[in-house]
Amino acid sequence: MKFMSLGSGSSGNCYLLQSGDTSILLDAGISTRTLKKHLKDNGISLEEDIDAVFITHDHADHIKAVGSLATDYGKTIHATQLVHEGIAINRCLKIKVPALRMSVFEKGTTLEVGNLRVTSFDVPHDSRDCVGYVVEADGVRFCLITDVGHITDTIREQVGLANYLVLEANHDINMLMMGKYSPFLKERISSDRGHLNNEQAAGLLAEYATPQLRHVWLCHLSEENNHPELARKTVEAILRQHGIIPGVDFGLDILKRTTPSQMYSLA
Repeated sequence: MKFMSLGSGSSGNCYLLQSGDTSILLDAGISTRTLKKHLKDNGISLEEDIDAVFITHDHADHIKAVGSLATDYGKTIHATQLVHEGIAINRCLKIKVPALRMSVFEKGTTLEVGNLRVTSFDVPHDSRDCVGYVVEADGVRFCLITDVGHITDTIREQVGLANYLVLEANHDINMLMMGKYSPFLKERISSDRGHLNNEQAAGLLAEYATPQLRHVWLCHLSEENNHPELARKTVEAILRQHGIIPGVDFGLDILKRTTPSQMYSLA
């Protein structure tokens, strides 16, 4: 299996998973033009190579391109019924997903797309609905957990089972509280329906990561309330306090907000 981030943050989220001749997108929150360019730069055709699109939730930074992908490129959009309903009424989308391209994919179910086996699970967030995804192929288990208001038993279980993990580290709590956001927005972000901060992400890893975890990517960093090096140092420090050495026990990287990552081979 291979993995690449095409964008990660409030400007837009989109992740590529591949195995053999099967390719899927998890979220589609960047413009179709940008998505097409990033894929082409890596020898991938949006028209011919992308087999399906899976959506975590209905916020604009995760669904910006879904209407175009469905209408102009004929891609099937997989999401829960509530997420589809949220997409349909989202005012940020000029192009809607036609019924023909909607696939209702409820939480706790599994769908096989070519060589990839995709399972969704519940994630608490202040959207109509929200899921994380497990993607399996070739004996490898990849997990995406983003836009997390609070850590649940299900999320703990998925971290414990993962070989490769994309995990939200949205904000530094001090930067958020001392920053320019309104009190309402600060409360929303830090609430149990908002986003994980650096320390929460680190604590989750410290307690539930197992020896089978090989690499972690921190995702969805806030431009205003976080910094890549701050997120890395915070997470590394907390992990070391628990006897876990990033780079030794598992790899640790920060996904950039608007720049694609390298293509990672997941073995």
